[in-house]
Amino acid sequence: MKFIDNIPMGMLLVVCVLLGLSPFFPEPHLLEKVRMLSQGNLSRPLDIFDLLYHGSPFLVLGIKLFRIQNRGADK
Repeated sequence: MKFIDNIPMGMLLVVCVLLGLSPFFPEPHLLEKVRMLSQGNLSRPLDIFDLLYHGSPFLVLGIKLFRIQNRGADK
């Protein structure tokens, strides 16, 4: 997990905005896929890949923020 600690926070935020929310119009893929997942319509392999691809930056950001918070508690 040390490689996640080495990712600069600014770069990770930019990747979250650009990759996580692209395409911006008419609707970001991530929002579309989460909506499909909540409705039970996420069944095609391409849709599942899109959810993983556009959601992965937010997952890495969540892991990084969790590790930063826990690092402060260990000291």
